[in-house]
Amino acid sequence: MVSFDTTSQHLHPDRNIALELVRATEAAAIRAYPWIGRGDKLGADGAAVDAMRAFLGTVNFDGVVVIGEGEKDAAPMLFNGERVGNGRGPACDIAVDPIDGTSLTAAGRQNAISVIAVSDRGTMLDASSVFYMDKIVAGPEGIGVLDIRKPIGENLRALAAAKGKDVGELRVAVLDRPRHEQLIAEIREAGAGTRLMLDGDVAGGINAARYESRIDLCVGIGGSPEGITTACALKALGGFMQGRLAPKDDAERSRAEAAGLDCDAVLELDDMVRSDNTFFVATGVTDGGLVDGVKRKGPIIRTESIVLRGTSGTVRRISADHLAEKWLDERDL
Repeated sequence: MVSFDTTSQHLHPDRNIALELVRATEAAAIRAYPWIGRGDKLGADGAAVDAMRAFLGTVNFDGVVVIGEGEKDAAPMLFNGERVGNGRGPACDIAVDPIDGTSLTAAGRQNAISVIAVSDRGTMLDASSVFYMDKIVAGPEGIGVLDIRKPIGENLRALAAAKGKDVGELRVAVLDRPRHEQLIAEIREAGAGTRLMLDGDVAGGINAARYESRIDLCVGIGGSPEGITTACALKALGGFMQGRLAPKDDAERSRAEAAGLDCDAVLELDDMVRSDNTFFVATGVTDGGLVDGVKRKGPIIRTESIVLRGTSGTVRRISADHLAEKWLDERDL
């Protein structure tokens, strides 16, 4: 997908963008570090947003935020439609979540991450008119086997057969929400175990698609921004994903229809991101199953990040040490 001639180099995200994007997620995670366990999710989010936005402004690309958190979370910046980057590089769609798991960060719980996903301009579904999406995510074994329209028990039996496991060996990640009480009961009645997530279903979806993860499936209703972001990662992992928009009321359904979205349609992976030329970058804020969180080690701050590239199917992990004095205020040193 990526070409290096002068005609096309500004049309598609370049492989070097990944390292620049990591700098932005690292910055967001480090700035959020002093807020871990402080009980102030808006303070943590604001610090991460400011840091990510500042670093994105230096990246050599022309990005348009298709998936932002501004409207949903009243975040100060990085809203849908905002232009980011220095405007001199490839034209891209971008999904950002300076902290996926602000409540986790505020409480000092696991699995908060800072996330950026990028694809070719015009290829990322703009589902911003609907805040929630019903999702099903699995590894490559789910392709041609799972279907979001089927009962969960039927899907679990089919996935178990495809993976050569007993249903009782399957572990299913689900957001711990009242709306999922019946779903959780049906998963357990089918014989599978659950891994209930307080927040952070991007990491849940990615872990369901990773071969070394203990999670076999991620299901349920979570954020539509998180769904599109997860889809970018799935392009690199070769996994399975379907979604269906879940408007919370008639007014939201009407807004979706006005935006040309069909809330009854099943969205396949290629409907959510119509390009294999994707990048997904995440840096841990707190420890989790996907990446380790920010660590303070004397004068050093250590971060761990994961970089996934759709065209090559490559997964890279990046560990970095940063001088604390360059990042934190005196009261935090």
